[in-house]
Amino acid sequence: MRFRIKPRLLVLLWTNQIAPSYIRQTEGKRLSLHYSIQQRAIMEISVKIKMLWFLFVVCINSVAGYSDGKVTKACQDMMPGHHQPPSPTAPPYTITVDKSIFRPGDQIKVTLSSKSSAYFKGFLIEARDAAKPDGGSVGTFTLIDSSISQLLSCYQRKGAAVSHTNGHHKTEVQAIWIAPQNTPSSVQILATVVQKYELFWVKIPGPVLSLDGVPSSTALSSQTTTAPMPLPHPFTSAGCGETKTCLRDPVGCNPENDTLCYFLSFRSVEQGVKFELSGPAPGYVSFALSTDKWMGNDDVYLCIIDADHVSISAAYVEGRTHPVMASENVLRNTAWRLADGVIQCSFYRNVQVTSPNEGRFDLNQMYYLFLAHGRAENGAIHRHDRQPLISSKQVVITGPPEDLGGSRSPLIIKFHAAFMLIGWMMTVSTGVIIARYFKSDWPETTIFGQRVWFQRSGLHPYFGCTVMALSVIQPIMALFRPAPDSSRRYVFNWAHLCTGTVAQVLAVVAIFLGIHQQALLLLAPWTTGLLSACVVWFVLADLALELHRRGVWPIGQCPLLTP
Repeated sequence: MRFRIKPRLLVLLWTNQIAPSYIRQTEGKRLSLHYSIQQRAIMEISVKIKMLWFLFVVCINSVAGYSDGKVTKACQDMMPGHHQPPSPTAPPYTITVDKSIFRPGDQIKVTLSSKSSAYFKGFLIEARDAAKPDGGSVGTFTLIDSSISQLLSCYQRKGAAVSHTNGHHKTEVQAIWIAPQNTPSSVQILATVVQKYELFWVKIPGPVLSLDGVPSSTALSSQTTTAPMPLPHPFTSAGCGETKTCLRDPVGCNPENDTLCYFLSFRSVEQGVKFELSGPAPGYVSFALSTDKWMGNDDVYLCIIDADHVSISAAYVEGRTHPVMASENVLRNTAWRLADGVIQCSFYRNVQVTSPNEGRFDLNQMYYLFLAHGRAENGAIHRHDRQPLISSKQVVITGPPEDLGGSRSPLIIKFHAAFMLIGWMMTVSTGVIIARYFKSDWPETTIFGQRVWFQRSGLHPYFGCTVMALSVIQPIMALFRPAPDSSRRYVFNWAHLCTGTVAQVLAVVAIFLGIHQQALLLLAPWTTGLLSACVVWFVLADLALELHRRGVWPIGQCPLLTP
């Protein structure tokens, strides 16, 4: 079992839970409590520590890893429990067999090996009915090298699959598959291969074995691509808005002489469209056609650095997941260029593609354009480094040329961030301090029939989405607040304290997480430093006022200013 802990989040929880004052006095002599001040302080500290421990546990992500290969839970779907999607790129591994025709009882050697120098740590090999690849396994295996492989019992059958015994680097593994007596007419070898925790391939298709006397079947088709040709010259922005449609960031940049220019252009050519894509990126550049401004159900095209060349492919994004590469090549006349850290690629695509279930959009329709880039490793892409550039309006791909504008930061997200910062970092902090320490200064002064200190503290329940439930509970509890001299008043005091403290802690955590959203385009680490300073100011102010209230620093005196 492995744990991932977010240190910054825990530090914030600690500074907001433990640093504020632990002991709060009652509301004057009118309150009669059942506990002494010392007992109350101990209980309050205990409650805070318990809440901190609860939040600590919640912030830990448990991840199940099986370096010993005991992966019987994955027998059915062959999916590692890594809480990561499989790589959408072509796997750098192959599956081979020593013969393709078999009879019941035959023994066939199966070899899983690397195409190049790529290693792998884990694997899972099964044989399945080629007509039902999602069904159970077929036949059994025996081992060739028990030091790196082991048999698994799947589907209540021993030896139904083969997996690794350790997490050491491997480049090849072999096993013997034994054909059962009651066998389907065609059997396919499938393998899941794990290179590292976040990089793996699921159900890599291997050869299809045919029963003797039955016509041979072909293996499941993998993506076929025509080798792209190198581009002799970089792209240019000449003709944008006149002969071709362009989307650029920064506005007006020219990829011919600007290595920081992100550029997408397209123009109609006969029965199709020619696309040009360029941008500085450590791994890939891509663009998508979308019917809205939200990621999901989009037609995607990627140019990915793979060793010393660039692979160009079409894909489809369903929801907020990794792109699923097209199983059929729909791109022609592909070309690429890689120089000065800039990826450039071009290709031609028909206006309409009739391949079923491939997610190719009709280019005669209107779409928003997304332009994204990010890192890639061994041909596998990672999440984009920045918020994608989204065109300001929809455009017909085969329509008249336009020079489009776009934005990486939606206005609604900026407004949300501004309101949350004002609400939680300024209004709530001020309200908490006024309600906690200034009730005695304005005991009878009212606004709209309520005391000033109560009016100020009542603002904080109305801000924040992540703590909405707690914020609603606070004013509801206030409606049922007992009188100050009630014997049940201490119940309200504790409930109000706990609910407010948890809400404030979660709000601060949410804000620190929110400032790192790509859509805000905030400068790091300045944003984190400024927010941290606000939190420190609130903690110190709370502590200083608490010390004044308890007489440690008499009113009007400060040990730092006293000669």
